Amino acid sequence: MAIAQVGREEQQENIELIQNPYIELAFPVIGQSLPIDHGYQLYSALKYKLMQLKDWDEVSIKTISGKLDRNTRNQLNLTDRSKLLIRLPSEKVPFVYTFSGKSLTIGKHKIRLGIPEMNFLQPKSRLRSHIVVIRGYEEPNGFLEAAKRQIEILNIKTDLKLIAKKDGTPKPKTIRVKQILVGFGIEANNLSESDSIILQEKGLGGKHKMGCGVFV
Repeated sequence: MAIAQVGREEQQENIELIQNPYIELAFPVIGQSLPIDHGYQLYSALKYKLMQLKDWDEVSIKTISGKLDRNTRNQLNLTDRSKLLIRLPSEKVPFVYTFSGKSLTIGKHKIRLGIPEMNFLQPKSRLRSHIVVIRGYEEPNGFLEAAKRQIEILNIKTDLKLIAKKDGTPKPKTIRVKQILVGFGIEANNLSESDSIILQEKGLGGKHKMGCGVFV
């Protein structure tokens, strides 16, 4: 009976995963430029359009890609490939889809979002997050150990390493929220298909709605 019960529970979990997969919405971004550090401002602008966003812990928002403006060094120039990626459970997609066509003000910059592509998360053996923030850990060694503990809690098997500069030393990165937070880029290698999906869904550290801890 116990074995049969476990089997039914596993079957139910599989059904729930199929019924409620995570989706990644990729919104085209129309505009000229953005600050490099725009995660907090972007989240604030989206939250203004959809207040429920602040209560949804399962949502991750990737900062918008672009090309570094070599004249200012603190600005991104948007291209026709610039996207806003929002990762979320499928049942919340209809709410976030309403960002289509909306204009956002990011500091002194204005952008408009197009109609998004909807994609299921795809397993990859190697994933990266350009910045992970774990409160209380701003030094490389302690930070990496804290990240490994979070990976263990998620029951993920992977080889973690900090993204380093050309000379091999880890490069601290910052994000401005109400204060400046320090983090590091992380690369996860040798992931199984299931662990890759879990890491993309759960992320590491905090501030996932501001672009931190989101693995691609």
